[in-house]
Amino acid sequence: MKEISCKLLVVGAGPGGYVCAIRAGQLGIDTVIVEAKKPGGTCLTIGCIPSKALIHAAEEFEAVRLAAEGKSAVGITLAAPAIDLAKTVAWKDRIVGRLTNGVAGLLKKANVKSVHGFAKFRDGKTVEVETETGTQVIRAETIVIATGSVPVELPLIPFGGPVISSTEALSLKSVPESLAVVGAGYIGLELGIAFAKLGAKVTVVEALDRILPLYDAELTKPVGKRLAALGIEVLLGAKAQGLEPKTDQLIVETADVTTRRIMAEQILVAVGRKPAVDGWGLEELDLDRAGRFIRIDDQCRTSMRGIFAIGDVTGEPMLAHRAMAQGEMVAEIVAGHKRSWDKRCIPAVCFTDPEIVSAGLTPDEAKAGGREVKIGLFPFAANGRAMTKHGEDGFVRVVARADNHLVLGIQAVGQGVSELSAAFGLAIEMGARLEDVAGTIHSHPTQGEAFQEAALKALGQALHI
Repeated sequence: MKEISCKLLVVGAGPGGYVCAIRAGQLGIDTVIVEAKKPGGTCLTIGCIPSKALIHAAEEFEAVRLAAEGKSAVGITLAAPAIDLAKTVAWKDRIVGRLTNGVAGLLKKANVKSVHGFAKFRDGKTVEVETETGTQVIRAETIVIATGSVPVELPLIPFGGPVISSTEALSLKSVPESLAVVGAGYIGLELGIAFAKLGAKVTVVEALDRILPLYDAELTKPVGKRLAALGIEVLLGAKAQGLEPKTDQLIVETADVTTRRIMAEQILVAVGRKPAVDGWGLEELDLDRAGRFIRIDDQCRTSMRGIFAIGDVTGEPMLAHRAMAQGEMVAEIVAGHKRSWDKRCIPAVCFTDPEIVSAGLTPDEAKAGGREVKIGLFPFAANGRAMTKHGEDGFVRVVARADNHLVLGIQAVGQGVSELSAAFGLAIEMGARLEDVAGTIHSHPTQGEAFQEAALKALGQALHI
């Protein structure tokens, strides 16, 4: 049994873990990182990046299909297109391969030792890793738990056969003729919309009475309109009850308490994710929990001295960029720097069609704090760049304090608005006021102008509406 010692051990090489390890290596800390699969974690290998590749391919295919049907708004015509999903998936895999190799190279450049295998805790200072060449024991002064999350499985509809998670959905070799999606959150709708564009007949089953419950109704309305235009049937207030034994039809109890059976070639269960805390030997550690999540303080310290936790395993929001920021901070704390988790906002993006961005407080959240607020909303129907991209359906909304005009939140829904998330986050992080946004010269013609116009609207100085 081999043994090695280090100052810092990072368990998990997802976005949080690998960033933590790289930054620690840059700071001269003797660092080891353990990962059972490929570096990059769920986001890079089976989540964020692969899904965006599929979404892009679906958008491209929809554009040429409409042109072939004589429905191109810009006058493009061509012969009937076809999609070879196996080639699309191979293209996606090449992107993932380049990125995982890139992460491995960055770890090596930072002098981080990578150990490939599944880690299991012996105690708060020691883990065992089952590698291809035997058991590796690693002893560390400090440990960072960055094990991420896994899809939630429904007891009545376990994964297997026609029932798949997002992982399998992103590796299908052909487009299913029909797809049932259980869950109308961001994962379910992102993939449901993509497969609808690729030609699948999609039905969405959601137990709540609205889609995308993490976002307010004003933001999700354009998405609901697009779902209808794509022919996606959405059953709200409906609960999946299981599969018909002989036919594998999905049994659904609808909002009016009637039973409906949905025939679908594939059934995608996307009802959320849970922290990956099983199988790591965490029962050997005395860690406080917040439900299933590991409880942390504002420096990502757990209840045990010398053990930090970052990313999805610590709770919502389960976002890669949150994990990355936490990982960088923890590395600097271990190096002796004074750091704490003090973020004004963490932008969240939903890559549906149209896309949704939310940074900071929504109007309802701002009002719930007892504040008087000013709200400015500018529609993309009045934005020239959005018109040239057929992206008129959507808007940018700014929420600010009424007394001093401090920007509290910024939201947008529309085509390509994910690229505005950095500007939104920066404005809130820097403590911008409405006058700062309104007084910043924005390039024309761009969708970013809607941000400036929303601030002008809140100030009562709207120019283009």
